[in-house]
Amino acid sequence: MPTRTELHLSMLPQPGSPPVRWRISDNLVAYDEAVAEMEREVAAIAEGQADELVWLVEHPPIYTAGTSADAADLIEPNRFPVFSTGRGGEYTYHGPGQRVAYVMLDLKRRRQDVRAFVAALEQLVIRTLDMMNVRGERREDRVGVWVRRPEKPPLPDGSMAEDKIAALGIRLRKWVSFHGLSINVEPDLSHFSGIVPCGISTYGVTSLVDLGLPVMMADVDMRLREAFEEIFGSTRNDLPEVRS
Repeated sequence: MPTRTELHLSMLPQPGSPPVRWRISDNLVAYDEAVAEMEREVAAIAEGQADELVWLVEHPPIYTAGTSADAADLIEPNRFPVFSTGRGGEYTYHGPGQRVAYVMLDLKRRRQDVRAFVAALEQLVIRTLDMMNVRGERREDRVGVWVRRPEKPPLPDGSMAEDKIAALGIRLRKWVSFHGLSINVEPDLSHFSGIVPCGISTYGVTSLVDLGLPVMMADVDMRLREAFEEIFGSTRNDLPEVRS
């Protein structure tokens, strides 16, 4: 079986498919409200009643537990609200200064290959970081995007220290994806100490600002969209439906 690095990573849609809606929420979005909105959107996309959607948000400080979460990895259960979620993965943190991208794509219009889809999302982050002169890397034994830290002490086995800068966790329903990825732009990194992020204690967590890049969220969004269009195809601006 090929590694994720060896997979063909283009996830372009079938010819004639409409552009993916691209939505950005400027205010903090409550996690339960975001999940309810994703449920509505995914159902509509699966029924052919809505075009695909990427939704960029920031959340108030929370911890979320994926389907593989180990209760022992929740170190401070009373620090922030904790939400169980149907995405893959373990515990992760979301909060202000972190860009969360909820990716709702119909893989029936693209490639019905989950490993390739995960690798393509990793590549989306890697290309986004590359535009800001940050070298992000994937690791075959752990999902997410990592940054080498030669200025830090080496790991116990003598290998170079590295920190996680982006997390991934997805779920599919009728081959439509939801949940997605998060990129640490300028979150409070101390908030990660209440969990074992993604069940991995050997490595640290970093952000673009921690790496010395004082970038704005809008700068990251612009590059994320450009990288998305290279891998997944065209987008169009979208506004959420106003519900009374």
